[in-house]
Amino acid sequence: MPIPEMDLLLPMLAMLLAIGAFAGVIAGLLGVGGGIVLVPAFFYAFTYLGYAGPQLMQICLATSLATIVVTSLRSVAAHNRKGAVDWATLRGWAPGIAVGAIMGVVTAAGLRSTVLQGIFGVLGVVVGLYLAFGRAYWRLGPVMPGGVTRAVLSPAVGFLSVLMGIGGGSFGVPLMSLYGVSIHRAVATAAGFGVLIAVPSVLGFFFLTVDSAHRPPFTLGAVNFVAFAVIISMTLITAPLGARLAHAMDPKPLKRVFAAFIIVVAGNMLRQALGW
Repeated sequence: MPIPEMDLLLPMLAMLLAIGAFAGVIAGLLGVGGGIVLVPAFFYAFTYLGYAGPQLMQICLATSLATIVVTSLRSVAAHNRKGAVDWATLRGWAPGIAVGAIMGVVTAAGLRSTVLQGIFGVLGVVVGLYLAFGRAYWRLGPVMPGGVTRAVLSPAVGFLSVLMGIGGGSFGVPLMSLYGVSIHRAVATAAGFGVLIAVPSVLGFFFLTVDSAHRPPFTLGAVNFVAFAVIISMTLITAPLGARLAHAMDPKPLKRVFAAFIIVVAGNMLRQALGW
């Protein structure tokens, strides 16, 4: 690594340390995946550092998903020790989710960064609105669906999650809740969704060619290893802090504040994508 690159690497490390600390606290405090925070944070950090190329969003999505491989595996293991993972649902939905994730990578690879910004903006606003106004008693059915409904919904979960660079929580938990799955079981099983989404998509993003002029240091394909290592390290430290805070205070008003934060961030991504 040439010495001049240290001028970029040090500010990059400082930004990523702050991003990882915040994402870890939010994940531990509110039980939401870090991806919905990491993608816009990566985008603004890499833009500030001068990497605002036509494939910047692909780098942000791929790097976020790489962190989700680790965090989801840890989460599944922890939930499984408590017997909370619904393995029957996970096995039944696994093929569709994995296929959807691969379709997401293929689609994302062919889109410009501004289009992916717009997609993230629209879907992020939807997620934020659900966090703010969703109700526990809303139902689409009494049990998780099979047959044609599952064949449609499972790849949709994988596909949309990859286009946002997130794990299984943001779409999986609301979906399972709408079919009567308890919140603890939904969160545990959605962590398994995250593994199914992140592993095939990251493998695919490793083969994406990114122009070296717009690629941050230590990037393989579209995955930036500096961001990956820093985020994983920081979330290991700060997620337990967030979990302790969650037990010490009422998370409901904080969840509404976070929902508003997501809507503002996603709305700003959409505004930029539209050139406003």
